[in-house]
Amino acid sequence: MPPASGSRAAPSTENGAARSRYRRILRFALRYLVQTWWYEVFLVRIGLERVAERGRSARMTRVAQRFHVLAVELGGLMIKVGQFLSSRLDVLPPEITAELAGLQDEVPPASFSAIRELAEADLGVPLNQAYSWFGEQAVAAASLGQAHPARLVEWGAVETGFDAVVVKVQRPGIQTIVDVDLAALRRVAGWLSRLRVVSDHVDPRALVAEFAKTSLEEIDYLHEAMGAERFAEMFADDPRVNVPEVVWERTTRRVLTLSDVSAIKINDVDGLRAAGIDPSEVAAVFAEVMFEQLFGHGYFHADPHPGNIFVTPVTDAGTGPQWRLTFVDFGMMGEVTDDLRDGLRRLLIAVASRDGRQLISSIQEVGILLPTADTAELERAMTRLFDRFGGMGFAQLRKVDQREFRDFGQEFGAVVRSLPFQLPENFLLVIRSMSLTSGVCSSLDPEFNIWDAIEPYATRLLREEGGNVVRSVAREALAAAGIVLRLPQRADQLITRIDAGTVSVATPAIDRRLSRIERLIRRAVGAVLFAAFLVGGILMLQFVVPLGIVLMCVSVVPLAYAVLAGTPRAPSR
Repeated sequence: MPPASGSRAAPSTENGAARSRYRRILRFALRYLVQTWWYEVFLVRIGLERVAERGRSARMTRVAQRFHVLAVELGGLMIKVGQFLSSRLDVLPPEITAELAGLQDEVPPASFSAIRELAEADLGVPLNQAYSWFGEQAVAAASLGQAHPARLVEWGAVETGFDAVVVKVQRPGIQTIVDVDLAALRRVAGWLSRLRVVSDHVDPRALVAEFAKTSLEEIDYLHEAMGAERFAEMFADDPRVNVPEVVWERTTRRVLTLSDVSAIKINDVDGLRAAGIDPSEVAAVFAEVMFEQLFGHGYFHADPHPGNIFVTPVTDAGTGPQWRLTFVDFGMMGEVTDDLRDGLRRLLIAVASRDGRQLISSIQEVGILLPTADTAELERAMTRLFDRFGGMGFAQLRKVDQREFRDFGQEFGAVVRSLPFQLPENFLLVIRSMSLTSGVCSSLDPEFNIWDAIEPYATRLLREEGGNVVRSVAREALAAAGIVLRLPQRADQLITRIDAGTVSVATPAIDRRLSRIERLIRRAVGAVLFAAFLVGGILMLQFVVPLGIVLMCVSVVPLAYAVLAGTPRAPSR
């Protein structure tokens, strides 16, 4: 079996099951790559585009259904692949994303004997010495690992202050499966990059690289443990948030031991009410905490589904909150760089102000769209989206005719997929996080309005950005001044070279036009200075009124220069 392009071959090619798995994935991909080429390339080239268009929706649905079956049968990383693809609304048609959206990462647990063997090999001691009790029945089982209840031995309980723990153990053999699957995916990505109908809109190799990075981090429990500790440090002084403690003495790359923080699931509305907790209040606080992670700390939980968030009643809270949000499962965390955070702030402000044009501009700055992309249709679609649905809560949205949603969704999706539009992995995690947050909040409070949650935060951002405006104006003024100051010098250098005969010209008419060019340059210098002082003065009025007035007054001088510089002198006699 040849190695995947740009990567090492699957490490276990000697193993028959691994080879069979690798080839099965490639056969599936090759079959539908040939189908795509036939319908989307060949038939279009010979003028049968209508034939290709006629059954496209049904074909896409069948492909997704068959991949769904393949993922369930193979398990392992392929279920994660399906979930990843279901979130790629930016590059895949809705027929595929809708079908894969229901793919659940729930599989039968591995045998306890295999789990015991792996855990003891990693911990270096028998389970009955590592824990005073270890439950053989898994409380949760997924494609990459499973969780078991346990209790620490006496010295561990004394040292940590608790004895009830949850132990996550990696599925036996999952590393080999992940390596095989990633090798196959890299090979498929190489094929896709040669198919122009795909490569014109998406970079398959980059997508696979992003997915591989996330997947390899997810099966490294040391990475998850460090994520849990970083998250805990972020909210150490926030009484609204609780995080399980890591038991490092019982944690390795394939075994993770955390304090048991099981409580009321965040979507258990009846359980919350029985505990005297208002679900709508939980929704509001949850949204605040998630926004704080994204736009405040820049490090956020990227998988906040109901199974990973508990609401923990606090019996001795005093005057503080009577409950806390408890986050678990830190295998999928997102990080927002400074540039992305600034871009997201601009996006947030654009959404809060329902400004479609500013939203498109912010998207381009973040790097989601190429600067050369024609965004006129997208801007119109976003404006209609804001106008029609922008101020509605979930309960109001439920009253809207579903056909209206469907029609708008089809139109909007077609516009997006027509553009060179591909979300970076970290931005995709932001969208995933916000989407799950909105869904959880709406299930807690049908009247919950995501716009109401966004607007107060956007207002705060506007205040925080105020100080940056002064610095931005100063930077722009300095840049403009530098350009303006250099223009006369460059013009003089050019004129001197022409007079000296060191610049060859293509036509003798240049001599007659030289004085006109001189005047135009001088007018341009004056105009640039006038605009710089005037705009700077207007912006500074918001912060330093006297300085703003002075700048606006001074702008009259370059304006006069621009006007007078354009007046030709009388010829000398």
